Amino acid sequence: MSDAPIIVSASPHVHSDRTSRKLMYDVVIALVPAFLVSVYVFGIPALITTVTAVAACLIFEYLIQKYLMKVPVTIADGSALITGILLAFNLPAGIPLWMIAVGGLVAIGIAKLSFGGLGYNVFNPAMAGRVFLLVSFPVQMTLWPTALENNTSLVDAITGATPLGMIKEGVQYGQSMSEISASLPSALEMFLGVTGGSLGEMSALALLLGGAYLIIRRVISWHIPVTVLATIAVMTAIFWWLDPEHYANPLIHILSGGAILGAFYMATDLVTSPVTKKGMVVFAVGIGALTVVIRLFGAYPEGISFAILIMNAFVPLINTYFKPRRFGSRIKAKML
Repeated sequence: MSDAPIIVSASPHVHSDRTSRKLMYDVVIALVPAFLVSVYVFGIPALITTVTAVAACLIFEYLIQKYLMKVPVTIADGSALITGILLAFNLPAGIPLWMIAVGGLVAIGIAKLSFGGLGYNVFNPAMAGRVFLLVSFPVQMTLWPTALENNTSLVDAITGATPLGMIKEGVQYGQSMSEISASLPSALEMFLGVTGGSLGEMSALALLLGGAYLIIRRVISWHIPVTVLATIAVMTAIFWWLDPEHYANPLIHILSGGAILGAFYMATDLVTSPVTKKGMVVFAVGIGALTVVIRLFGAYPEGISFAILIMNAFVPLINTYFKPRRFGSRIKAKML
C-alpha cells in the first residue's frame, strides 16, 4: 500500500474535467441575458447597482483573505463575482450604494469567509446578504422602481409595487383577485420582464434561457429548479382552486417575484445544496413549500430567499439521511 495521504477537499465535488472556476464562469454567462434585460428596463441604475455589488464582493474577499485570514486570495475563481451579480439581482435599482456595500460585506465576510471560504459555507452568500438588507432596511429594499423608457439616472426612477406586493396589499385591504388583477401586469409582460421589481425579477424568459444553458452544460441538475417550481405551482393551484377570489393563480406565482431566479441560480448552489438526487428533491420541495407559505400567510409578499436559507440549514441533515451507496456494497450484498 502507498503511504500517500488521502486528501478530502471541501465541496463542490463535481465529476468532470472542468474546474470549479470554469463552472463559475458558466453561471456568469447564463446570467448575461437577464442582466441585459435589467439594463434595458432600468437603464444606468441597473448597471450601477450591479457594478457596485460585484466590486464590493471582490474587494471584501480580497481584503479579508489577505489581511485578516492571511490565506491565498481566491477572487479569480469566479465565486465572489457570482455572489455580487446575484446580490445585485436581488436588489432594486437605485438603492443607496453604501447599502449595497454592506450587503456585499455580509455576503462575503459573514456568510462565506467566516465559515472558511468557498466549499465550507452553509448558507448561500447572496441570499444572506439580501435577507440582511431586507431586515435591516425594509423601506429602501421595497422601493421598487418601475420600468421607464430611456431611464438613465437614479433620480428618474419612480417607485411602484411588485405584482406579489400588489396582491398582498390588496388582499389585506379586502379586495378580491378580480379587482386586483385589473392592476397587475399581464402574464406576457411578466414573462418578458416589463414590470417593477428587483433586477433579477425582470424577465422570466431570460432567466429560463440561462437556466437551460446551465442544465445543458451540466453545471446544475434539473431536479432542484423543476421541483421548486412544480411545488410552488401545485400548492398555489390548490389554494387558487379552493378560493380563486382570495388567492392568485399559479402562473402569477411562477412568473413574478424571485421564484425562477431562486430556483435556477441560488437553490442550485453546488456548495449549499444536497449531493444526491433524492436529497435534491426533498430540499427543493422544502423550498417550494416554504416559499408558498411565506407568500400566502407571512408578512412579506416574497418568500423564496427565506426558504432557501432555511433549507440550506437542513442540507447536512439531508445529506446524512440520503447517503450515496458505497462503492461495491451491492456486489458484496449479493455475494453474502
